Amino acid sequence: MRRRYSFHLDQAGHSVTVNVRSGWITETELLVDGKECAFHRIHGHGVYPLTLAAQLAEDPPLPLAVRLDRTGAAEHPLACVLEVGGAARTMPERAAR
Repeated sequence: MRRRYSFHLDQAGHSVTVNVRSGWITETELLVDGKECAFHRIHGHGVYPLTLAAQLAEDPPLPLAVRLDRTGAAEHPLACVLEVGGAARTMPERAAR
């Protein structure tokens, strides 16, 4: 059975979204301002922790990373953290699309 998760956070006027589709193949995509900036695919139910990197379109570009990890909870099995500018913020889960 395929499961979907989506995390979203607005950061300094930019939209950062992480979508996860898990099953026999797990696909994770990182979108910044609606544009795919990083993608990870693996056969199986995913390898965690997983970190994807991108950058915010600033002058100069501002690097960011999102880190996904298992929570151990049945209701919300994944947690996502945005790391940018030396700060870490938890990305809230939203209804997967």
